[in-house]
Amino acid sequence: MTTALTLPASLSASTLDHYIQSVNSLPLLTAEHEAELARQLRDDGNLEAARELVMSHLRFVVSISRGYLGYGLPQADLIQEGNIGLMKAVKRYDPDRGVRLVSFAVHWIKAEIHEFILRNWRLVRVATTKAQRKLFFNLRSMKPGFSALTQQEVQDVAEQLGVKPEEVREMEMRMNGHDIAMESDGDEDAFAPIDYLAADAASDPLEQLSTSQFDARNSAALERALASLDERSRNIIAARWLQDDGAASTLHELAAEYSVSAERIRQIEQKAMLKIKQALLANA
Repeated sequence: MTTALTLPASLSASTLDHYIQSVNSLPLLTAEHEAELARQLRDDGNLEAARELVMSHLRFVVSISRGYLGYGLPQADLIQEGNIGLMKAVKRYDPDRGVRLVSFAVHWIKAEIHEFILRNWRLVRVATTKAQRKLFFNLRSMKPGFSALTQQEVQDVAEQLGVKPEEVREMEMRMNGHDIAMESDGDEDAFAPIDYLAADAASDPLEQLSTSQFDARNSAALERALASLDERSRNIIAARWLQDDGAASTLHELAAEYSVSAERIRQIEQKAMLKIKQALLANA
């Protein structure tokens, strides 16, 4: 299903604000009109009906994406992934079940964003320096409780791990901000990241990376894995996840640079990340 919902290729903060204002200005559908459009899509394959259903719900994707900003990923990418989930929901929606589309779609939107975070946040984003990787993998276990670290505790952690106190504070905020529960609270309709992890945790390269704490051996494996990528894939991974200053490029900025769609950049990135995972797993 194709709809006019992709974000602009060159995305500044003002452009994102304009996009958000635009989708918030789109009219909401009445229950009757929504059901009518959904039936047109289901029974007749009416793509114009699908477009109207998607467009009228873009504001909800924006709202949901705000809950995941604590993971350090660009909001534009979170929105784009959520939009994909919305399109999947529209395609599968049955208006005769007595549930409004927004209630049905929220699970698909969150599921797509969860998968994006799990795919990208932990693997390479934190792999800027060995000390920062060590901080990422050890901070939770070093905290004495669930409350925020005191100034003295921050100082102690910084000294033990060889990082700056402000880096400890920043990592703590990133890890605690808008955390997603790894398991659901028992609601059978709820989605949680655990639903998207491999059943065999021992075979999950992310688990292996965590337990090994990215020691020198795995750091070398990461370098070899990156070197095995073609130049474009390597450049995309570097621009997205290996910037020491944190100025990561968005999918849309890279799409403009390579004159392809943001979805194509996402596919290249996903394939490259998978290849990196496989290389690290083989090295374990």
